[in-house]
Amino acid sequence: MKWMAAVVIVDADPAEPAVELVSALFYDLGLSGVVVEDPDMEPPEGWGDNALPKPDHHSVTGYFPQNDTLASNCSKLEHGLADLKQTQGIFFQIHYSEVDEEDWAESWKAYFWPEKLTNILVVKPTWREYTPAEGEMIIEIDPGMAFGTGTHPTTALCIQMIQDYLKPGDTFLDVGTGSGILMVAAAILGASRMFGTDADSIACDIAEQNLLLNHIDPERFCVKSGNLVDMVTETFQLISANILSEVILVLLDDVQQTLAPGGILICSGIIEANQKQVVEKMKAIGFQILEVRSKDGWVAIVGMLKPEDSYFMYHS
Repeated sequence: MKWMAAVVIVDADPAEPAVELVSALFYDLGLSGVVVEDPDMEPPEGWGDNALPKPDHHSVTGYFPQNDTLASNCSKLEHGLADLKQTQGIFFQIHYSEVDEEDWAESWKAYFWPEKLTNILVVKPTWREYTPAEGEMIIEIDPGMAFGTGTHPTTALCIQMIQDYLKPGDTFLDVGTGSGILMVAAAILGASRMFGTDADSIACDIAEQNLLLNHIDPERFCVKSGNLVDMVTETFQLISANILSEVILVLLDDVQQTLAPGGILICSGIIEANQKQVVEKMKAIGFQILEVRSKDGWVAIVGMLKPEDSYFMYHS
């Protein structure tokens, strides 16, 4: 399949809020993820000799399939960018280029190396070699045209929190699962059953492939395509949502019905400027905020649905 890469160069200071607004435009058009480039990014270990050059600009890239929806998607994106310019005073440039799926996958591989995310979990791309140290557990990932590799701060924060809050035997729901990396992590950490949702059916296929790649029993997981939790009829002890804060605010309207009494919700993908808004809404619908962590300008929030609020909700 051929894809159209839409690269939006962001001219704003600070750039992070503008980048999130552009990312939200892509998500509203049904994309499961975007590629964000940050010229200020500096890995803690430094850049390797064979690393790609640092980008020149802040940018967001989304990939549209070249089918009968392409023209409409590009038009909606351009109108959305024009609205952001008018309402937010943010300037953008947009460039399009055609990409073969095989070329996209190969270029993405240059960015992805094994990375230790917690004291025991290491995410490793299938095409890299890595010898685990004693006690380390490996998450094998081939993202394909999906997103979620563990290299982004939001994914790393989520995995760290899943390790801290998941109890062996818990059931786990991942909203916006992308490559399925969080489901794999939950399975390795002892979840009894995993359920993933994503608006992108391609991402759902890739998530399933990655779960099987990590030898997760198919009887333990289910992945479905759809909007947030619309297709979910079960309840779960732990739910993760590594998506944009604007989408999290929508999710919070419905997430209680899928969370067991006393259950834990991990929200990530939130820029620091939007932390207060998400926390306030979580509190307003009955969540007790247990923890907030930040990394490189991104925030993850852990909340517990208080049992008395859950009881009222299920029995009112």
